[in-house]
Amino acid sequence: MTKKVAVIGPGALGCLFAARFAHCGIRTWLIDYLPERAAMLTKTGITVEGTTTLQREQLTVTTSFPAGLDLIVVLTKAYATGGLALPPDTPVLTLQNGLGNAEKLALMVGSANVLAGATSEAVTWLDVGCVRHVAPGATIFGAWTTCDTDTPMFLLQKAGFDAAVTEAPGSVIWEKAAINAGINPLTALLNVPNGVLLQRQETRQLMRDLVVEATKVAGAEGYRFGHSLVERAEQVCENTRDNISSMLQDVRKGKRTEIEAISGEILRRGQEALLPTPRTRVVYQLVRALERV
Repeated sequence: MTKKVAVIGPGALGCLFAARFAHCGIRTWLIDYLPERAAMLTKTGITVEGTTTLQREQLTVTTSFPAGLDLIVVLTKAYATGGLALPPDTPVLTLQNGLGNAEKLALMVGSANVLAGATSEAVTWLDVGCVRHVAPGATIFGAWTTCDTDTPMFLLQKAGFDAAVTEAPGSVIWEKAAINAGINPLTALLNVPNGVLLQRQETRQLMRDLVVEATKVAGAEGYRFGHSLVERAEQVCENTRDNISSMLQDVRKGKRTEIEAISGEILRRGQEALLPTPRTRVVYQLVRALERV
């Protein structure tokens, strides 16, 4: 029987995942909250530019969920999580940026239906329904409590993703949040691709300091990492040196960023743990100021 997947959010990652699922024969729906845009994308399809390839996929883009889904992949912005209306008794996988998404989804659909993790696929939004796949990456996820991981793993691997299951999804989410906290705000503030952060000592050191602050807050919540998140952040910058971070893409489009779910959450959680996060506070305030310009 053909599997059925819905991807929420027609942004850069949402378009990539939906196109990949559809391309390999999985029945795929892309969920959009704007009816006019959904109708347009159903007609025009999704275009994914690669370094040497051009992929176009026709799929249904709609504002509502079909029945009998095997998986829902949430790739909308973190600030939209609380407003989602999800069908019951369906596995829901969040690969969103920031902290707190899995907890919100667990309250909405029950923790036994939630899968959570992170993806390092690097994608740049070009236009409505058109994205550029800048660099491949790993997608690591696990059950928030007891949700089955076999079907989601099968679907992701069938679609060509480098996927793996973890027993500690919270740690994966925290690792990406800490790395994003070092990269995304600085690229947004300086209006530069990721790799530029490594080219000057001042920006490289500030990125390292931001990741260290985030790692300390994660430690206060009981998370320990068997490798240096600072080194991982620098490697991400190198691997995605030409990528425009999602936060910078939002700033350039005059849209709300995910600074609250990344630096804002780290700042708040640090305050609860009585840990100072002065650099995080400054970049948080500066990005928030950018959003109001």
